[in-house]
Amino acid sequence: MSTVAFHTLGCKVNHYETEAIWQLFKDADYERVDFEQNADVYVINTCTVTNTGDKKSRQVIRRAIRRNPDAVICVTGCYAQTSSAEIMDIAGVDIVVGTQDRHKMLPYIEQYRAERQPINGVTNIMKNRTYEELDVPYFTDRTRASLKIQEGCNNFCTFCIIPWARGLMRSRDPKEVVRQATQLVQSGYQEIVLTGIHTGGYGEDLKDYNLAQLLRDLETIDGLKRIRISSIEASQLTDEVIDVIDKSNKVVRHLHIPFSQVVIRC
Repeated sequence: MSTVAFHTLGCKVNHYETEAIWQLFKDADYERVDFEQNADVYVINTCTVTNTGDKKSRQVIRRAIRRNPDAVICVTGCYAQTSSAEIMDIAGVDIVVGTQDRHKMLPYIEQYRAERQPINGVTNIMKNRTYEELDVPYFTDRTRASLKIQEGCNNFCTFCIIPWARGLMRSRDPKEVVRQATQLVQSGYQEIVLTGIHTGGYGEDLKDYNLAQLLRDLETIDGLKRIRISSIEASQLTDEVIDVIDKSNKVVRHLHIPFSQVVIRC
């Protein structure tokens, strides 16, 4: 049986996606081992929000290469999406996949083993208008479950690289969100944390559906006791969302709201 090891840098979305990628490997009969052990395949899920994220990602990649030079080294995530050529220049990197097409990672591994030629599988994220379904029926190391509900951001703030790493806003199908939430509850989770790149913008690309309605639908799931929103901007905290939180017995009355400070010099 082949073995795979994972290392995740960055946000809750990356941790969710690592679990989803692990499910793909699990279905292909891989055994998961600790990243500090020898593995046949290493998957590094990278971050690029800051220069520190880039640097740490490169350090982890090189650590995997040193640990087992014969392993297949796969790099994915935001840094892979924005700087694939830079990563491909690291001697020992075999496969680079960005923030989409993660389901192609296993076929790429088979292709690499057959041809022994590095593969750059990164494509233009800005052309993607479809949410990539990545199912996580359970989490290997967490007592509460994260549930990714959307991808991308349309804001294009001058200081932020995220749209270039994650693409434009794509909301997950509400039926798929409820289905996976139900599956997580059936796996024993009583608390679910809704997460995404721009979580509060959920539904902006859907017709007659929004975050407030999703919260209402999730409340109907038997056995689900707590629903958290991982992060939401003040501008996305609508009266309707506040009303849902006020009336709900499941949506917790605690929000992580990022604030930016503007300094004006006269």
